[in-house]
Amino acid sequence: MSLAVNQLLILAAEESHGAAANPVAFNWVPFVAALVIFGIAFFVLATMVWPKILGGLDDRANKIRSEVFAAEELRKAAAEEKKQFERTLTDARAESARIIEQTRSEQSRLAADLRAKAEVELNAMRDEAKATIEAAKKAAINEIYAETATLATAVASKILQREVKVTDQAQLIEDSMGRLEKQFASR
Repeated sequence: MSLAVNQLLILAAEESHGAAANPVAFNWVPFVAALVIFGIAFFVLATMVWPKILGGLDDRANKIRSEVFAAEELRKAAAEEKKQFERTLTDARAESARIIEQTRSEQSRLAADLRAKAEVELNAMRDEAKATIEAAKKAAINEIYAETATLATAVASKILQREVKVTDQAQLIEDSMGRLEKQFASR
């Protein structure tokens, strides 16, 4: 490239000698001065400014990469937390359904137990009432037998106009009781 620049400079110099007031005439001193200043500026920029700019840009790119990586990690962690939360929620729903079902079965069992206990108590009360009624009935019948025997003896005494002895009375009571029992048994 420097060869092409040299040839251009030579051509420009030849033309500038031929025409004294040529506006496109090439002047070497300003050209070389401009090249030296350009070289110094390029050297200063290349050694001091560009490394700082490139370092800043690299730092910025690294920071952006790390932030993108951190954001991706956070997104993954959030997705995992969401999955964990959904699993926990599903487990909690299953556990609550299990507890509800267990409570329902426990309720059913308790209701059945209470029904069975109530039925046992009711049967016991019924049996007790039957026994009480039967005992009262027997007592009433015995009382009626005794009263009937006494009345029958009294009536028989009056009819016979004689006094019935204790042994005769006992015999009459037994006979009367036997007849009454047969009558009540046939009913």
